[in-house]
Amino acid sequence: MSQVIAITNQKGGVGKTTTSVNLAAALAANGHPTLLIDMDPQANAASGLGIQPAPGSSLYPVMIGEKNIHDQIQQTNYENLYHIPAEVDMAGCEIEIAREPDPIRKLQQILEPLRNQQELEYIFLDCPPSVGILMTNSLAAADGLIIPVQCEFYALEGISKILDLIQKMKDQGINPDLRIIGVLMTMFDSRTRLSQQVVQELQEHLPDQTFNTIIPRSIRVSEAPSFGQPISDYDPKGVGAAAYRELAREFLERV
Repeated sequence: MSQVIAITNQKGGVGKTTTSVNLAAALAANGHPTLLIDMDPQANAASGLGIQPAPGSSLYPVMIGEKNIHDQIQQTNYENLYHIPAEVDMAGCEIEIAREPDPIRKLQQILEPLRNQQELEYIFLDCPPSVGILMTNSLAAADGLIIPVQCEFYALEGISKILDLIQKMKDQGINPDLRIIGVLMTMFDSRTRLSQQVVQELQEHLPDQTFNTIIPRSIRVSEAPSFGQPISDYDPKGVGAAAYRELAREFLERV
């Protein structure tokens, strides 16, 4: 049975898409069939995998009942790695789904047929950086969460907001079994005292929920999407690729 993992933080620029693409690629390279679904209308995940999405290839037609989810799954250039891209039209889901009888569980219902397929082990949801219909649907559908956090001054404030949202969804019975797989520290710069302080504070406040793996700030990781490659292909011997391989190993231990 497939596990659904949402990669989320309501704050933008923390490395959600970078983490989604590179963790999915690392798992696929280790023989774990993985589907990455881009839930963000900005549609950046496709470019990180070298895909040029065609109009109507996103989850949007599925969400409004016009297509079947199996028809939207694309094979990438990488073995065991599949993708459903996003498109700007995804923003229309905010209006369309709001008219549904149970709008917050729409994605959960759509993903149900994929959960029971032996072909997939993991389904990753690259969430938008806003608390709207698409994010709440992702949280309602997920078994677990990965929360990327940039090593900056407001990191803990952002974490507290997403933790409050998760608790509300549990308290309201929307997804009572939702769990945090890990908080992932990203863009770590060992030269700055601030990065080190953020790591220390997160490890003190969330000792059991913080990944031991830390993703360093890396120019090569930032460059990789412009070449349509995950970091494991673009710079396989670099520190970024090594960090995401280590994250994949730790992720497998936690799930």
